[in-house]
Amino acid sequence: MPAASSSALALAARLRALDDDALLRLLREREVRSAGIRDWFDLAEALLERPSVQRALEGLDRHALAVLAGAAELSAAGRAPTVEQLADRIGSDSTEVRHRAAVLAELGLAAVESDRVAPWDGVAEQLAAWPSFDLPSAEELIWTPAPGALVPVADADRDAVDRLAGERAFAATGRVTELVAELQREPARRLAKGGIALPETRRLSAAIGAEQDDLTPLLDLAQRAELIGDDGAVLAVTAAGAEWLGLDDAERWSTLAAAWIARLAPDVRRLLEERAAAEWDDGLLHYLAWLYPGSAERMLRRVESARAHARLLGITVDATPSGPGRALLIEGVAAARDRVAALFPEHVEQVYLQHDLSIIAPGPLRADLDGRLRSMADVEARGLASTYRITAASLGRALARGETGDTIRDFLSGISLTGIPQPLDYLVRDTAERFGALRVGAIAEADRPADAGARSYVRSDDAALLRQLTVDASLGSLALIRSGEHRAVSRVEASVLFWSIVDARYPAVLEDAAGVIQPASRRTTLAPAASGGSRDPAVELVKRLRDSGAATSGATGSDDETDGAAWIARQLELAAKGRTPVVVTVRMPDGSDVELRLEPTSVAGGRLRARDPRADLERTLPLRSITAVVPLD
Repeated sequence: MPAASSSALALAARLRALDDDALLRLLREREVRSAGIRDWFDLAEALLERPSVQRALEGLDRHALAVLAGAAELSAAGRAPTVEQLADRIGSDSTEVRHRAAVLAELGLAAVESDRVAPWDGVAEQLAAWPSFDLPSAEELIWTPAPGALVPVADADRDAVDRLAGERAFAATGRVTELVAELQREPARRLAKGGIALPETRRLSAAIGAEQDDLTPLLDLAQRAELIGDDGAVLAVTAAGAEWLGLDDAERWSTLAAAWIARLAPDVRRLLEERAAAEWDDGLLHYLAWLYPGSAERMLRRVESARAHARLLGITVDATPSGPGRALLIEGVAAARDRVAALFPEHVEQVYLQHDLSIIAPGPLRADLDGRLRSMADVEARGLASTYRITAASLGRALARGETGDTIRDFLSGISLTGIPQPLDYLVRDTAERFGALRVGAIAEADRPADAGARSYVRSDDAALLRQLTVDASLGSLALIRSGEHRAVSRVEASVLFWSIVDARYPAVLEDAAGVIQPASRRTTLAPAASGGSRDPAVELVKRLRDSGAATSGATGSDDETDGAAWIARQLELAAKGRTPVVVTVRMPDGSDVELRLEPTSVAGGRLRARDPRADLERTLPLRSITAVVPLD
């Protein structure tokens, strides 16, 4: 087994033996850049470079660092320590040391074999230099005690915490619901430099009933849950987001909570799980500074981000984990959903229709009823009691999607506790009668030259209404041009023309080439935010490394990569570069094998030049005679 002075030569052999999954984990955890890495030796050297080692050490907690420090100290004094010897040195449990050692091996920071642990030489050297960077020494890493015990949550406080948590969770879920619904109605335009335009920010803030500063964390929650997606031009609802709107409030919350916990880094998640029944107050921050001595500030930022979203979702209340929060961390999403459902208000199935065209829901409306009502009414306020308002424009949108005056009246009558007030009945009847005054359609490609290349048209028997449409400043981007007394054309697609006219509150419908009215579907949504087709540099690097190994194997015609001539040559080149003693196996003319302990000095012309310290002479060996190379312990 390699001792603490082991070089990239031994690490390269271990890397080569990893399966693809383990190799991918290492590349991602160590954030390896693929540029300049051609083979296993390049990768080993990259992993042992001082900056790379320092980044890896900064990400380790104090327990793992103590294992490294203790192993480096004992290895320097002799043979690499066993797990039991190491546990005794750092005052830890052998099972815990064995677990930490396995993690260190997976990260390419230590060699673990036959229950012995040894950091690679570059790792031990970098850790020994920590005091010069004002970072803890080996003794401090091993023996500095943790600050303060965890402060448990008092049982008397749990009910109050859960009530507040339920209120916050319900409010956050409601605001994200309004955000997703508004983006489904009209996507938000993105700026070229990133972010969304100020008018869009104001529109979305008004839709969710929040200040503009509160919009960013809600957008973040929706994007983390892949309810909304960004294609670089617009921010719009994904297919998953459209389905999410059809769920009840507890299911919607559980989707947001599941996204929160899924996006936690493994170390942050373990930390919060350990404190699921304790306060997340300043004591947590002091503990973090102790636990991650190499990267306390970075860890604090990551945990603070997690705490901010936890507060918003009711996972915590004033740094105290709530019942749903504890269930989420310990039992899983389903248990958390059940806990939060018990804290949410009961759904209602009937509403009050008012003479002023407003609709009052005395509680959160059942999801399917809420979705149907939104298709024909605008949401004015959402909370324990929600308010909707029916307008001619909102009815026009419903009619455009296939509703009729009769289906609208039947639905409203079925959910109303007060019947249908006369003003509302009149508005529904009048809007349905006026519906279709403007008809939008696509111009066939063959007919476009006659219309100056236009792609769509709008026609109406009401010439005055059509004239009003063409001079409406809010529709200026459509560049409507009159092509007759009852017709105007535009260069935009028919769907864009139609929705622009509907959003400007004109009674428009879509029609096909035969003049038959077509129900208008919802605007096109983005593909799901997470795409499995994106390029993964780590996967590409693994393929390149495997291909280099295949080429090595082919050099000798052997199916066993470890017998490849190119692999042996690269091992010897690296040994010569690092002046690393090796044991080489030489195939003699009679077919027998002889092992020689050598100090390689150069590899050139198909030959190895090396010093033989035992015989006190220099040897020159043909590479084709060397069948194996092993770093000297």
